[in-house]
Amino acid sequence: MSRVSEVGQVNLPGQTHVADGPHDHTGMYVMHHAFRRDLARFEAAVAMTPLGEVDTWVAISRRWDRFTHVLHEHHHAEDEHYWPVLHSAVNAHGTPEDRAEVAAMSDEHAQIDPALAALTTAYRAMAEHPCEDHRHALEIRLAGLREVLGAHLQHEETVVLPLIQRVMSADEFAAVERAIERSYRVRDSAFLIGWVADGLPADVLERILTQGGPPFRLLYAVVRRSHARREQRAFRYGGLLTAVQG
Repeated sequence: MSRVSEVGQVNLPGQTHVADGPHDHTGMYVMHHAFRRDLARFEAAVAMTPLGEVDTWVAISRRWDRFTHVLHEHHHAEDEHYWPVLHSAVNAHGTPEDRAEVAAMSDEHAQIDPALAALTTAYRAMAEHPCEDHRHALEIRLAGLREVLGAHLQHEETVVLPLIQRVMSADEFAAVERAIERSYRVRDSAFLIGWVADGLPADVLERILTQGGPPFRLLYAVVRRSHARREQRAFRYGGLLTAVQG
């Protein structure tokens, strides 16, 4: 069954709402899918990786650093480029309640940062000395992050993306998308393409490859197997890896 709504929005596993309207939110939805997928993999790996697999714990810790970097960059891009434009659009076309919803986005980002920092410390401790106490600390902190990040993603999908559809013009939306695309570092491209494509349904994967154009498709073909090998090193005991597509 197609995972694309009647007006062209994707609807991915874990997604809490489809914000139908004139603007294509594929980029936002696939990023959210990747964040949710990663948290599930980290939780499974922490629970199931044997303590004696020191190299695997080091790989998990390094993979965690990648996750936090991408999440920080995603939120920074929203704070710098998305929410200011949306705030202006809300001032022109929205309500005071809409303004409060936009302000909440950056506030929620700030609430997520301490949970990420605590987990970074916990993963490094586990990589240096795998033990049940460090595993338990990771399990508690991951559960807390899943709660706060999950609530943020749900808020964004159910309230803020529909608001964008309602108040933002086509030109404003296109300018924001270009600014966010430029904000990501070129040296992160290879990881990001393999990362965001991982585990997507085939029709949605084809959609983002088509939207990205021939360079995007070529780079994905180059990196997809090396990305899968890196995921295997970190998440081999979690049981949640997907087969390489294509």
